[in-house]
Amino acid sequence: MSTLVIVESPTKARTIRNYLPPGYQVEASMGHVRDLPSGANEVPKEYKDYQWSSLGVNVNNDFEPLYVVPKPKKKVVKQLQDAVKQATEIILATDEDREGESISWHLLQLLNPKVPSKRMVFHEITREAIEKALKNCREINYNLVHAQETRRILDRLVGYTLSPLLWKKIATGLSAGRVQSVAVRLVVQRERARRSFQSGQYWDLKALLTQADKQSFEAKLVTLDGKKLAIGSDFDPETGKLSKGKKVVLLNEAEANSLKARLTDKPWEVTEVESKPFTRHPAPPFTTSTLQQESNRKLGISARETMKIAQKLYEQGYITYMRTDSVHLSTEAIAAARTCVEQLYGKEYLSSAPKQYQTKSKGAQEAHEAIRPAGNQFRTPQETGLGGLELALYQLIWIRTVACQMAPARLTQIVVSLLVDKAGFRSSGKRIDFPGFFRAYVEGSDDPEAALDDQEVILPHLEVGDSPHCQQLEVLGHETQPPARYTEASLVKTLETEGVGRPSTYASIMGTIVDRGYIQMRNKALVPTFTAFAVVSLLEEHFPDLVDTSFTSKMEQTLDEIASGNAQWLPYLKQFYLGEAGLENQVKVRESQIDSNQAKSITLDNLAVAVKIGRYGPYLESKQGEETITASIPADLTPSDLHPEQIAMLLRQKTEGPQTLGIHSETEQNIYVLIGSYGPYIQLGETPENPKTKPKRVSLPKGIKLEDVTLEMAHNYLSLPRTLGEHPETGCKILAHLGRFGPYVVHDQGKEGKDYRSLKKEDDLLTISLERALELLAQPKGTRGGSRGPKKPLRELGVHPQDQQPVNIYNGPYGPYVKHGKTNAKIPEKETVDTLSLETALTLIAAKASEGKSKKKQTR
Repeated sequence: MSTLVIVESPTKARTIRNYLPPGYQVEASMGHVRDLPSGANEVPKEYKDYQWSSLGVNVNNDFEPLYVVPKPKKKVVKQLQDAVKQATEIILATDEDREGESISWHLLQLLNPKVPSKRMVFHEITREAIEKALKNCREINYNLVHAQETRRILDRLVGYTLSPLLWKKIATGLSAGRVQSVAVRLVVQRERARRSFQSGQYWDLKALLTQADKQSFEAKLVTLDGKKLAIGSDFDPETGKLSKGKKVVLLNEAEANSLKARLTDKPWEVTEVESKPFTRHPAPPFTTSTLQQESNRKLGISARETMKIAQKLYEQGYITYMRTDSVHLSTEAIAAARTCVEQLYGKEYLSSAPKQYQTKSKGAQEAHEAIRPAGNQFRTPQETGLGGLELALYQLIWIRTVACQMAPARLTQIVVSLLVDKAGFRSSGKRIDFPGFFRAYVEGSDDPEAALDDQEVILPHLEVGDSPHCQQLEVLGHETQPPARYTEASLVKTLETEGVGRPSTYASIMGTIVDRGYIQMRNKALVPTFTAFAVVSLLEEHFPDLVDTSFTSKMEQTLDEIASGNAQWLPYLKQFYLGEAGLENQVKVRESQIDSNQAKSITLDNLAVAVKIGRYGPYLESKQGEETITASIPADLTPSDLHPEQIAMLLRQKTEGPQTLGIHSETEQNIYVLIGSYGPYIQLGETPENPKTKPKRVSLPKGIKLEDVTLEMAHNYLSLPRTLGEHPETGCKILAHLGRFGPYVVHDQGKEGKDYRSLKKEDDLLTISLERALELLAQPKGTRGGSRGPKKPLRELGVHPQDQQPVNIYNGPYGPYVKHGKTNAKIPEKETVDTLSLETALTLIAAKASEGKSKKKQTR
């Protein structure tokens, strides 16, 4: 008999086991053991006839949830039930947030132990923290449980009530979400602003000057005849004209050149030199959202990937709990950080006193510490033995924590004003008097040393009355720029600022809006699709509250109040769903008011044709006389890409047939340029009536515009693959070709296999040399090996503990699946390619294998 400790994951179990006394057994629940049914197949037979069973929540009986044990979790539950029978005491040691509290409650409800049980919480997995937690166990906090359960029910009510409406009015397979739809709307609003943006032009002058000591410096024109010169912020983004009431001088190109000629060879005079000392303070330690933002900026990884790595670091005992919106540090943590500063940089780099930070985000909860290295003495990154992204993320957390206890940087801003023939110029410099925390960490920069250099702009010594010499005077033209698209980092920051969502939800929000096809990722930028525009327009018109940031923020505040015991969960759910203006009634009333044809139409500025969502995706609809012409829009095209010339080509291709570039010199067949479902491509010969035989087709590489394709280029693309030569070691061919993931080179070794490398941005598929190909092939292989050869996994999870065979995730015709040997198991809807753990995969595989055995027995 022993004390049974239950945690969420095997990794956490292994780490905690090291710090528990003898007589303790540690088991993992593999996350939640119960949840609302994910589909009709999970609803028990006795509930299927009830209308509310499709929701999984009995809205007419105090919103009683219908909890079920998902099939993959039944084996885990059976193992836990067996362990409970052998235990004299149960300790529930799941995470200390609402989700962890809820898991503990579900375990208690499901296992129904006959022996005493208690709750143990900790925010880091170290010996000291575990020993302290064992001495300070408590009961389950039902306020936290109610808050999590209310959130889960709210999300289910919104998703399962609105999504069917979207299926009827727009297209099947769409989804709405309480927070997801707000995030999508923010991205769509930004794209609308970009589409309606009108660029404005303005001109100014830049001078290169030298002082007596021959040191050169730059100065820009800022005033003319005593009036301020126009800059980008003076323009109205909706008109491209100067904003009303702006009394500034706007120069065009001719006027700027005329002014340059007038000022040439005129004497310059320094009229004012102003020095302003200022300080910059270090950023506070990481919260969940700031960690996601900074890792996206510095390491280039998504919020979902960041949380996956941080979860591993926490469970292995390297960092404190990674779901928090607090910037508070314990006394021990501050002491550890200050010790690191003193040892690495010296006492002069320590802040004058220990620094404690205050959280400023809406609805922040101070229950946890900030994310920091675990323990009372911080291990340096080199001492951890970590590697890859785990090391990179730990290093980011370690440096940020250490830097927050460093002295502020002291700088001096120097502004020099100059005058030449009534034209006022300004030169700005910056001097670092004491680098302070810059020595360790600069927010948003990858290289602290480089950032230190970038901070400093040294000007020569100048005094009023000096006459520097003008070496060069240059005319510069500028165009105002549309608002920048959201990145994951900036969207997470906006959601946090607005109080939408909570630390534990940001990563899943980012993943969901991309996985559901509402957003495309392009070089970190979030670009909304046509589907996103259609869904957001419908929700804005008919359910404005549900996509309003302030309304969603108030919902989060109510959940916080439920968690603290200051609000009741049941009255709130009744008002939200069953009230006179509740969601159920809103959907019933407005379903008949929503015109399906209008809901499928997308309004875009400056387009003369209609854009609609159809059964097979977005398409164009144009009236030509009495005839209506429709043309499919390529799958990877978004509203931001759609312009009049492209629309004209798509419609012309539909009515007149494909554009002919010319005749192929060898086959004497026509060469066509077409736009298909996956973008533009070149085709050799006619499209036959028999679909089984297809003509040769080659997709155009990204960045190549249709109008720029010449007959010579088409010949070259159609002649692919190019043989570059032979490998000097193997004598095998090296080819250059174009695949699903873009241009690549391949070392074809016959039976030995093929070795692929993608081309870099600077490489040209049609001109790349053998020497360059060998250079690429010598580099370590990336995650994408090319588009030919054996099927490559989307992700490698590890090996099966029984036979050491690989367990991988592959993409199949019905979505991603887990494969081990000959056993394939579908990934549940609640999991994604990025979040699925090896432990969960093993459970899925075991369930699938046992299912197969039972079927064989029935057949016999």
